[in-house]
Amino acid sequence: MSVVSSVCCYCGTGCGVLIETDAGKIVGVRGDPAHPANRGKLCTKGATLALSAVASGRVLYPALRTEKGAPRQRVNWSVALDHVADKFRSVIRDHGSDAVAFYISGQLTTEAYYVFNKLAKGLIGTNNVDTNSRLCMSSAVAGYKTTLGADSPPGCYDDIDHAGTIFIAGSNTAYAHPILFRRIEAARKANPELKLVVVDPRRTDTAAEADLHLAILPGTDVALYHAMLNVMLWEELIDREAIAAHTEGWEALRDVVRDYTPEKAASICGVAAADIVQAARWFAAGPTLSLYCQGLNQSSCGVDKNAALINLHLAAGQIGKPGAAPLSLTGQPNAMGGREVGGMATLLSAHRDLADPEHRAEIARLWGVDSVPATPGKSAVEMFDALGRGEIKAIWIACTNPAQSLPDQRLVHDALQTAECVVVQEAFADTETVAFADVLLPAASWGEQDGTMTNSERCISRVHAAVPPPGEAHADWAIVTAFARRLIPGEGARLVSYDSAEAVFNEHRETTRGRDLDITGLSYARLDQAPQQWPFPEGASAGQMRLYADGIYPTASGRAHFHAVPYRPVAEAIDARYPLHLNTGRLRDQWHAMSRTGRVARLFAHVDTPLLSMAPRDMELRRLNPGDLVRVKSRRGDVVVAVEPSDSLRPGQCFLPMHWGARFMGGLGINALTLPTFDAMSKQPELKHAAVQVAKAKLPWRMAALAVGDGAKLLDAVQPLLRACDYAAAGLAGRERDVLTLRLAHTQPLPDGLLAALDTALGLDDPLAVMHYQDSPRGISKRVRVESGKVVAARLTGETAAFDWLRDVIVEGVDAAALRSWMLAPVARPPAGGAGRGRIVCNCLNVAEPDIVAAITAGADLAALQATLKCGTECGSCVPELKRLLAGNRAAA
Repeated sequence: MSVVSSVCCYCGTGCGVLIETDAGKIVGVRGDPAHPANRGKLCTKGATLALSAVASGRVLYPALRTEKGAPRQRVNWSVALDHVADKFRSVIRDHGSDAVAFYISGQLTTEAYYVFNKLAKGLIGTNNVDTNSRLCMSSAVAGYKTTLGADSPPGCYDDIDHAGTIFIAGSNTAYAHPILFRRIEAARKANPELKLVVVDPRRTDTAAEADLHLAILPGTDVALYHAMLNVMLWEELIDREAIAAHTEGWEALRDVVRDYTPEKAASICGVAAADIVQAARWFAAGPTLSLYCQGLNQSSCGVDKNAALINLHLAAGQIGKPGAAPLSLTGQPNAMGGREVGGMATLLSAHRDLADPEHRAEIARLWGVDSVPATPGKSAVEMFDALGRGEIKAIWIACTNPAQSLPDQRLVHDALQTAECVVVQEAFADTETVAFADVLLPAASWGEQDGTMTNSERCISRVHAAVPPPGEAHADWAIVTAFARRLIPGEGARLVSYDSAEAVFNEHRETTRGRDLDITGLSYARLDQAPQQWPFPEGASAGQMRLYADGIYPTASGRAHFHAVPYRPVAEAIDARYPLHLNTGRLRDQWHAMSRTGRVARLFAHVDTPLLSMAPRDMELRRLNPGDLVRVKSRRGDVVVAVEPSDSLRPGQCFLPMHWGARFMGGLGINALTLPTFDAMSKQPELKHAAVQVAKAKLPWRMAALAVGDGAKLLDAVQPLLRACDYAAAGLAGRERDVLTLRLAHTQPLPDGLLAALDTALGLDDPLAVMHYQDSPRGISKRVRVESGKVVAARLTGETAAFDWLRDVIVEGVDAAALRSWMLAPVARPPAGGAGRGRIVCNCLNVAEPDIVAAITAGADLAALQATLKCGTECGSCVPELKRLLAGNRAAA
């Protein structure tokens, strides 16, 4: 067995991992204790990376089709790349360079990002290269540039340990960045005086831990921050010396915030004026570290929200010193690296601006080309709009899933169907976007390629290949290089010619010389010794942990800029027809579009199906019960999901996790509801909010199915049923083996042919090996297969009461002998009045909620739970929920 160091491929925390391999296979993953970002800890997602690495469903060889709707045929790499080169050449010849586009990903290495950027802007001559980071980080980028002058996060993770106040805004950090939240927990334990303030419309697990939770109404962040600054101004909590010496624009901002008294903001934000005053005092006292994410970014005024928060830091002097900084939490593992190389439609390498002619000339000189195009490229939403209109004819999509993740999915699907040529460079064969691929190129994935990635605190880490990629897959940068040689023979080989990821890094490094992110002092050899923060110029002995300690900012004047704008509400107001605010966000154990986490059965144990959370009062008004199916409808589309009551929400608000797409549910997924309206400056869409209506869905026909097998193949098999039903939810369960879970509901029974195909796929079509029950007049049909004394598959049609306990029987591998007479019965509980295991709270050690509640009822506190049940002792991601269960059960007692 060998061990290779690398970096986790999920969020922007940038956790170091040690990959264990044996005989060319990844067999284990553990946290790297030497990595500064996580110090050996991993969350539930990172801890199961080895399971995702060995899952099936990979793209193994190139394939293409020459006509829309035709099946793709396997071809070799030369045929595939020659075909794409011919297509792109003909489009460029007939319609110009801007008729092609590249949509890439914050999960790519910096090296792959660089090569895509150079291919588009240097070789082809188009700025139509954008990234899914547009959906999560572009408002943070613009917020930094608008106020501080550059996209350079000024703080670091060590600031958590030095802060007097931690101000979390628009982030459920306990779920989205759990390793950082562990560090916050440790800092609070070490310093009981440390204050935690959380701004979030929901009472999330993060908010439940706060000393002060500001449960603002959706989208009212700017009014809140202006009111906090109003308090600081009137109570003389601002740093007038720092304002005078290091900023500009104070007078304009002062005039704006004078109107935002705590009382006025309370009526806008829906929080008590006294709480706004308290938040302002704690913020000004500092040192204050702000941590923020999509609640600020995914907004039609996201730049204003980011900048209004940074205004507080500048006014109170809470920047550039230990514990004091505005630190944006990056959503993807290398969104920062992509920004470093200019991998967006309005950027150039090394934080250069496309709009600046001097910057364009510098890059042209560095690349050895005559010029870089001046016309801004299309951002993500604009790109797919242009694709739908026919302005863009050919699009290359790499390592991302826009047919699930972009807003207003109906328009996105129509655009992909309209395009003359869709190239998808992907590791996984079953993403929603792959269905639209005219050319499918197999890409290496995590653990299979070399490069670098940069996390939220500007820390660059080496990504190492632990195993070779499967089949004919290649590293992303190598695919692009091979394409460039074919697209423009001679010039492509000269301009985009690399024989290793390190060669790409070395060229990128030179573009940073003298820039704010200068890394000319770094090399692969240096990074192999330890991760390093930028800037790290040539001759430096270490990177720079904190920026702007000297009060000098990378602006023309050397001063930071206050951003003075009034509060603007959400883009889509609620009204009588759409009376509810819909908030979207993350689950603890899933990530983005579930392309990877959706292959790991145990990651469904905490939440296994799409659920709409609603305030109990809103459910009562609509006569809804827990578990009812409801149709959630916006002005763009609708989805049918089950509903649950939640005390974390105010009346008038509801919540859906962002992860569920058409691979796992009926319809087009959650983003059928979201709107594409975007911030005018950052072009980031308002994915966090939409106005919706909710009504009970009358779907009398029900079916459920379970089966043991290869998870990816089983999910493939049930896709036709997901498309056929108004309600469908597919997922996985289990730990030692994959178990398919499928729930369906519709207005009428499905055609017999679909059910017969399902029975064949699940091994339920053999009458000699299957227990079955048929009541045709009542529309009930049930089948259960038992092998070697264990249940391995079941289908319940027309009546599904036994689904939950049968699932637990299959997952736990319970001996079926004593249960045979109950398996086809309409009973919601197993024999002897027992109950199923219930929801898994601690995924690491497989501890279920009923066991935890029973221990709490018997008098256990957190320490006792950890000592006896061991929950919360591995990654710690479940600790906030354990605390919530403790508090809730004590209150009930």
